[in-house]
Amino acid sequence: MNSLLTKIQKYKFEVIFFSLLFLFSNLLMWKTLRSTSNGDLLIAAKAWSDFSANIPVIRSFSLGHNFPPQYPLFAGPPIRYHFVFYALVGLLEKIGIPLDWALNTLSALSFFALLSLIYFVSKRLFGRKSVGVAAVMLFLFNSSFAFLEYFKKNPFALQAPLKILLNREFSSFGPFDGNVVSAFWNLNIYTNQRHLALGYSFLILFFLLFVIFAKKPKSLTYHKACLLGTFIGFLPFIHLSTFGMLIVSLLIFFVVYKALRGKIIVIFICAGLIAFPQFLYMGFPQNIVGLYNPGYLIDNLNFANFAKYWFYNLGFSAITAPIGFLLIKKDLRKIFIPFFVFFIIGNLFRFTPSMIDNHKFFNAAIIGANILSAYFLVYLWIKSAWLKIVAGSIFFFLTLSGIIDLFPIVNDRLLALEDIPKNKTANFILENTHADAVFLNANYIFDPASIAGRKIYLGWAYFPWSLGYDVDTRRANLQQVLNSTDKAFICNLLHKEGINYLEIQNPSTIERVNIDYEFYNSNFIAIYRKGSELVIYDLSKSCNISYL
Repeated sequence: MNSLLTKIQKYKFEVIFFSLLFLFSNLLMWKTLRSTSNGDLLIAAKAWSDFSANIPVIRSFSLGHNFPPQYPLFAGPPIRYHFVFYALVGLLEKIGIPLDWALNTLSALSFFALLSLIYFVSKRLFGRKSVGVAAVMLFLFNSSFAFLEYFKKNPFALQAPLKILLNREFSSFGPFDGNVVSAFWNLNIYTNQRHLALGYSFLILFFLLFVIFAKKPKSLTYHKACLLGTFIGFLPFIHLSTFGMLIVSLLIFFVVYKALRGKIIVIFICAGLIAFPQFLYMGFPQNIVGLYNPGYLIDNLNFANFAKYWFYNLGFSAITAPIGFLLIKKDLRKIFIPFFVFFIIGNLFRFTPSMIDNHKFFNAAIIGANILSAYFLVYLWIKSAWLKIVAGSIFFFLTLSGIIDLFPIVNDRLLALEDIPKNKTANFILENTHADAVFLNANYIFDPASIAGRKIYLGWAYFPWSLGYDVDTRRANLQQVLNSTDKAFICNLLHKEGINYLEIQNPSTIERVNIDYEFYNSNFIAIYRKGSELVIYDLSKSCNISYL
């Protein structure tokens, strides 16, 4: 006991700092999702869209049967999504832990791990706690010039601090609001994409290990190299972008760290043996995109527009990070090369139909930039008294946008989603259909079948489209079925597509359909009715063998 108290006293600062980070991580996640005693899930409005994709994945593992894994918003083909984080949440719910506790606990632990690793890798590189603290603060509060947009809308006045505290809208949310500064630099990206912090935690852990191995090459044995490779090999199903960035990092380290080349080859071999079957399972995307696609989200790409876009999005970090890179020791610069390469890759290539997804490369690159900026700030701080003023001023402008954009998350309104058992339709589906059933859904977002853990034919098109699925064919099939009055055609098509149940909603939320409700009532057997609003038809009872 005395030794424990001695250690706490010795590391008093870290104990307090990490306690605050842990508290912040939990508050952040619980603010955006929680359940109520009356059976609702309360979801932050700014997270509603992403959760309409995440919750069906979770429920497909907790309430449904999803093995081998399929994407529950595009039933049938193998999953092309890094699903493991949400599968773990689903397994926790399956054993009795409430959904909000399962998701928020794993999310908060992942986010806390990322913050802690940023601190440790910064401290390990430069030997100063202050660099670690500054790097964490710069990560939490982004350096973009979004604050300029905020003050355009809200001219500075005496009540400015109060208005910031009560603010409910992000300063800039490009490209969705037409502004230059992207939506992906504030903490909203981590509250919405709950698996992202876990992926980056593995990425920063990898860099922390290589900081150690670079100084002591013999500490990386062939056995450890294979273990590390095996761990990396599991990442495609955990976080595919992180896997890609780690492969890029290994290629770079193979070039710059001669003493580690043999071990890096072993890492590649062991990682490849584990990763290759995962890529075979996912298969090729159904909608192929061109790999070379320079410019990211920049309109009219040229040097001037490129410089303007990234200066506004990176803010003063575009200056402080390169200065920090020049100030650090030459042997330490090698560890930061991958971060610059991530930035280049994100600007040159396109790996999914949605170019927006490249933000993952930039978010990772910014972590490295923040560490370099943190070193530069501490360098100024310890030089002289007047440079402390300079460092403090730079720090203020590096974090101002992030501080302003924290409060739209804090002040966001909560939307109620009826969950099981309050949601009577979802509850009926859960209790009366088999766990691996597939529904021709009536709603793209939060369909009752999705809430009950069943797979649906076509969810909100952006989600499966961005993963490489053929959304156009499915949308056409869906519209053909709902517009048809030919029972044989409907039964044959739905059987071919592996659909077990058909939902018909009045009025329909599916675009470009004109449903003959009387036709379905007369020709298909209903197993559930929610007044005149929603009917579920059992196709195994409705379509006899002559149709199949």
